[in-house]
Amino acid sequence: MSNIQLIIEERPSDIGNFLVGRLLPFREKRLVGPFCFIDHMGPVTLSENESFDIAPHPHIGLSTLTFLFEGSIMHRDGLGTEVEIKPGQVNWMTAGKGIAHSERTPDYLRGTVRNMHGLQIWVALPKHLEQMEPEFYHADGADIPAWEEDGVDFKLIAGEAFGRKSPIPVYSPLYFIEIKSSEEKTLKIGEDLFGESGLYILEGSVSSEGNTFGPKNFLVAKDAKLCEFTIAPNTTVYIFGGEPFPEERFIYWNFVATSRELIEDAKQKWLNQEFGQVPGETDFVPLPPQTRNLK
Repeated sequence: MSNIQLIIEERPSDIGNFLVGRLLPFREKRLVGPFCFIDHMGPVTLSENESFDIAPHPHIGLSTLTFLFEGSIMHRDGLGTEVEIKPGQVNWMTAGKGIAHSERTPDYLRGTVRNMHGLQIWVALPKHLEQMEPEFYHADGADIPAWEEDGVDFKLIAGEAFGRKSPIPVYSPLYFIEIKSSEEKTLKIGEDLFGESGLYILEGSVSSEGNTFGPKNFLVAKDAKLCEFTIAPNTTVYIFGGEPFPEERFIYWNFVATSRELIEDAKQKWLNQEFGQVPGETDFVPLPPQTRNLK
């Protein structure tokens, strides 16, 4: 990035029975555009006796986006959705006023050795929609706009950029872009971006302003319009960004809101098990200790 404001390194975080690399939120940067949470899952090999199992848990005030490189996850939610997501596909669940969901290894894969690798992302909803009705959308890999330009492969996973639009039903101006190159290339894509932007290096390296950055670094730009960098051979990066919100966002556990009152209401609802049952599920993730910060 030709105007790096902040460099965020992945930090290990335990999400139950699975260790991830957390990028957002960060103490010095809570959101990048509307993106308020980014986890890098894996890569990890699960043995015959291990499974990816996250029991029903609640969300409010956001949309979740799951994008896999390897593996498979069965998504179930309170709307009655039951969808298996595979590499290259997108699961987009909008929580709005509240929804519970589970994420597990599909039954037919249990007892086998398998790899798991991907990104899990939260996108905060604009204030006037944070209490909307919950929704779910699944996109196949073939539905996602993909193109090649000067030897570089692009994919617009969500939002709008480069004169293209992803089918994912986002609720504020944003973009989530994959860029891959097998050769060294200098990219100048600032005119195609807007708002705030951050670049995550999955593999390979990126050079900017005389510095080289390797995998597991998230480079946050001062100005998306000045986005220019050199990508090394066999490099994959992801760009997250969009228009920031005028209001502050509070984050507690899986809840995102413009007020503490909405979060307190959600906490009580989950304690009372009032988020609705996820069909086929009987257990749930308990509310974490009340000392967790709201910001």
